[in-house]
Amino acid sequence: MEMKYIDTHAHLNLSAFNVDFDDVAKECAKLGVAVINVGTKESTSAKAVELAEAYEHMYAIIGLHPIQTVPGRHDEEETGEGAKPFTSQGESFSKAFYDELAKSKKVVGVGECGFDYYHTTADSFAVQEANFIAQIQFANEHQLPLMIHTRGPKGGEESPTGRSVYADVHDVLQQYAEVPFNVHFYAGTIQEAEKFFELGGTVSFTGVITFAKVYEEVVRAMPLEKIHGETDCPYVAPVPHRGRRAEPWMVQEVYKKIAAIRGEDEEMVRQQLLDNAKKFYKL
Repeated sequence: MEMKYIDTHAHLNLSAFNVDFDDVAKECAKLGVAVINVGTKESTSAKAVELAEAYEHMYAIIGLHPIQTVPGRHDEEETGEGAKPFTSQGESFSKAFYDELAKSKKVVGVGECGFDYYHTTADSFAVQEANFIAQIQFANEHQLPLMIHTRGPKGGEESPTGRSVYADVHDVLQQYAEVPFNVHFYAGTIQEAEKFFELGGTVSFTGVITFAKVYEEVVRAMPLEKIHGETDCPYVAPVPHRGRRAEPWMVQEVYKKIAAIRGEDEEMVRQQLLDNAKKFYKL
């Protein structure tokens, strides 16, 4: 397959794609879209590796999502349209388990790890932090880049630390990380992004930028070589696919919108984003 685009953060390993996964995979291959599927816990990390081994145009990132470190019920929207709600069991990061997965040459990163203040209670901060640090140390040992999750509290609520989730993530990365990292689904400020860049980080944007103008100033301000495109499928399908399940091939619309917002040549931006991802993940 001639690689034209890379969806740097997808979840074809989730139940939302159980019925028609192969159809989606074939569509991605037809359109030249490589896919990096990101684990959220042991089972979905193992699934990401399984898919990567089975499909030439797929890769895997393995790790434990912060909401999976705390037991609780989560909404149906978290698994995509038509899928059943899941109940997180409160996993802890198992180095031995992930050491085995990391033996695959198709594993290109660790995560998604970080902090989530939206779905979890304030008293879970210590658990989230411990699992975050464990994954950073694992990434350091295996010399793999980190996929970072950052989600702040619900509107009107305060974070467990009283600070921005980006500030909290930055401080942990600054203290422990020895490898590059990508802050996925970036929704922070220009200044917060610059602090991540100083640590060797990058940011990625989803289909949200195709319909939410609030992101445009940040997209314009970012150095193009520090940007990645992603879908975070099955969530937030981009325009013109709003209202349906997001799929990795839709990342084309994210690439196009980044170029449009920045007023830059679409083909130049496509090539740069492709090169960014290939270099960052050593594809």
